[in-house]
Amino acid sequence: MRDRLLSGVTIMLTTLIGVVAFLYPFWLPTLAASGTGVAHAEDAPVLLTMIVGMSFVTLLLEAQRAAEHALLVALLGVLVAMNAILRLIDVALPLPGGFSPIFVLIILTGYLFGGSFGFLMGAMTLVVSALITGGIGPWMPYQMLTAGWVGLSAPLCRWPIRALGDQGSRAETLLLAAFGALWGFGYGAIMNLWFWPFASGPLDQHYQAGIGLGAIIQRYLAFYLTTSLIWDVAGSLGNALLLAAFGGPILRALRRFARRFAFVIRPESAGEPL
Repeated sequence: MRDRLLSGVTIMLTTLIGVVAFLYPFWLPTLAASGTGVAHAEDAPVLLTMIVGMSFVTLLLEAQRAAEHALLVALLGVLVAMNAILRLIDVALPLPGGFSPIFVLIILTGYLFGGSFGFLMGAMTLVVSALITGGIGPWMPYQMLTAGWVGLSAPLCRWPIRALGDQGSRAETLLLAAFGALWGFGYGAIMNLWFWPFASGPLDQHYQAGIGLGAIIQRYLAFYLTTSLIWDVAGSLGNALLLAAFGGPILRALRRFARRFAFVIRPESAGEPL
């Protein structure tokens, strides 16, 4: 129970740090850019170290729980490796716009095994795939955080599915596909924030220190609609199509693993031989 609580607190603390990292440039813009003018060039390595460190702390806490959770940690490693390979294929053979196959497993594992598992699945997929492809830069910790939040939020889908009593049905798959479609837009919209406060261009689409919250939102919406919407439409459709086509079979396979991991250790009674 204690390890589970500590694991949840670690994930929440990581999320809080991530939210601050995304938003503080709007109040302290000079602290997030180096002399080269690259967004977060100086603070990104510190943030990356913190996120990776906290992720490993969460892994250790999960591994120290019951044997069932140690097996889930092993499963996490296998699934992260598979997802990293999918991203490698995506880098080698780029798909249209923001279409990436990695979010299917992030969403499904978060939905089935819980938010902590989903967060680790998203964050570790991004860091492992970046090590393979060499795609490490100041954007890396922000990608890890946002992908982690995709998996962290996936258990929200359990409530409507349980209310409908449609677990294992086509309706479950379609609801998860709709969830993936929403995150196709959400991932792109959040990721823009890592660099947008430092971008230059038309005044009505970019941040300027001292403007009010209403103006920030208005300018960001104009920037998003102009530069990112079409890109994210491809990501949204890709998530929805992959989840609708493969979500059901993948869930059935993951549930079979979950049933095999579920066991109860019963103490031997005094009257039974050793």
